[in-house]
Amino acid sequence: SPPAAVSQVTVRDALNQALDEELERDERVFLLGEEVAQYDGAYKISRGLWKKYGDKRIIDTPISEMGFAGIAVGAAMVWLRPVCEFMTFNFSMQAIDQVINSAAKSCYMSAGSISVPIVFRGPNGAAAGVAAQHSQCFAAWYGHCPGLKVVSPWSSEDAKGLLKASIRDDNPVVMLESELLYGVPFEMSEQAQSKDFVIPIGKAKIERQGTHVTLVAHSRPVGHCMEAAAVLAKEGVECEVINLRTIRPMDIETVEASVAKTNHLVTVEGGWPQFGVGAEICARIMEGPAFNYLDAPAVRVTGADVPMPYAKILEDNSLPQVKDIVFAVKKALNI
Repeated sequence: SPPAAVSQVTVRDALNQALDEELERDERVFLLGEEVAQYDGAYKISRGLWKKYGDKRIIDTPISEMGFAGIAVGAAMVWLRPVCEFMTFNFSMQAIDQVINSAAKSCYMSAGSISVPIVFRGPNGAAAGVAAQHSQCFAAWYGHCPGLKVVSPWSSEDAKGLLKASIRDDNPVVMLESELLYGVPFEMSEQAQSKDFVIPIGKAKIERQGTHVTLVAHSRPVGHCMEAAAVLAKEGVECEVINLRTIRPMDIETVEASVAKTNHLVTVEGGWPQFGVGAEICARIMEGPAFNYLDAPAVRVTGADVPMPYAKILEDNSLPQVKDIVFAVKKALNI
């Protein structure tokens, strides 16, 4: 049989495809947020959807996160399936009461009689030159809270499959995208472009097989890990790269199996070090069966422990770069 068709699709188009397919499939799905309708989305993720689905399904909101997130949570409680876009996750702070106290806790506090099938999505973490109030990673914040599921895609396939799974899920899902990945094209298989393609929430993906060290990352740093792995391969070091995809529930089994094979662990994230995603992975490995396989302490590569500077050179030095990952791997391997 001929090889399956593979095409290049940007993360932006993959998200647009996922929204379009789910809006079409289920009339309870609707999108709301600032500039999502007439302007086609601040990042053009919702391009063409307002023209196709109209005012009832694609809703421009006032600049009031607390207000529109509250409307969305209420709608989800009466069994609509809202997709609530934050123009950046930093602005979800305006609505964190809705996300945590209303969405995340309602199912438990109602003994399962209220479910909240809602997706909160938008760009998370640093972009380029947008300073501290637009550059924070909220993976650890939202990953901390029971009642939420938290996904963090890297590739176009991740973006499409995870968004579709999130919309179909009967629980609140926080989807943390990267603004800097929106325009990046990735290969997408024919299967991934079908209307029934979903990626299960809570399952990591091994992006590269290796034998010497396990690299675990989510979102944009997965790409940095792939680049670092290519550099290190020239020096005879084979890295296994794991794309977490989901922050909560965390697929620690995939990491454990990899560490049992490579005996070394390096975690990479754009967020801050203290109480971060890497800290959680290291703790879980420490507490579990994989600890006995480690030949050296696990190493974390993170963003700098400072609010994001505005100046480009400072920003570059505040985020993990390929050279930082290479350095961390050599430290872990003692080479």
